[in-house]
Amino acid sequence: MNTATVASTPDFAAIKTRQQSIWASGDFAVVGTTLSIVGETLAEAADVRADERVLDVAAGNGNATLAAARRFARVTSTDYVPALLDKGRQRAVAEGFDVRFEPADAENLPYADGSFDVVLSTFGTMFAPDHARTAREMSRVARAGGRIGMANWTPEGFIGRLFRVIGKHVPPPAGLKSPALWGHESYLRELFPNAAQMRCERRHFNFRYRSAAHWFQVFRDHYGPTHKALASLDSAAARSLEGDIVALLEELNVAGPRSLIVPSEYLEVVIVKG
Repeated sequence: MNTATVASTPDFAAIKTRQQSIWASGDFAVVGTTLSIVGETLAEAADVRADERVLDVAAGNGNATLAAARRFARVTSTDYVPALLDKGRQRAVAEGFDVRFEPADAENLPYADGSFDVVLSTFGTMFAPDHARTAREMSRVARAGGRIGMANWTPEGFIGRLFRVIGKHVPPPAGLKSPALWGHESYLRELFPNAAQMRCERRHFNFRYRSAAHWFQVFRDHYGPTHKALASLDSAAARSLEGDIVALLEELNVAGPRSLIVPSEYLEVVIVKG
């Protein structure tokens, strides 16, 4: 047995348990609802049509779910954090949509091969620890000729840089690949080698807040990765991380001193399954 290989293989089960705790902390919906426009844009790019069977994987509080439902698709919304599904369910009820909400692991989807016409994910599946397995599952449950649509933060964009800032203070598990790799077309072509077509377009989502301090307060209190990272540090280390995050926000702010607008690049991806 190659001991070097064993040592470098991450414990995906343990990482996933930790991730569930992270995403269940805070209240992601406070941040998630601000990203709604990305779900709408992705639904258009993936050409979601009435009565198509749509699966939203790692749906969070349901931005892509609701976008597909607004196009009269038959939507199943999944996540491995039940509290996030509850938030999506509340939104669907408020808008009068008949959506199926089911707990599911992106790496082990409980659906038969070819069950869906469209499989979507907005900033969701990119965080699953086993990238190859997640990609195989998304492809497996899509029918031949069906579409897989994703919005993934890029390594070069604001969120990709934020990951690196946090990682300097709270290192990720050894051997774990960066979720921002999903923001590179070349990497996606490795993950989806049997795609008949793949269209990728770089887009920007603008984080709009009152100030860098306001952004930090919201993400400290409500966004799981930031919330947990800060909670794991002593007061001095937490202040150091805060300083680095605020400096990044101020560097990228395009709104001037009276507001905060930080463009964050993401890759919009539409794959046609062969």
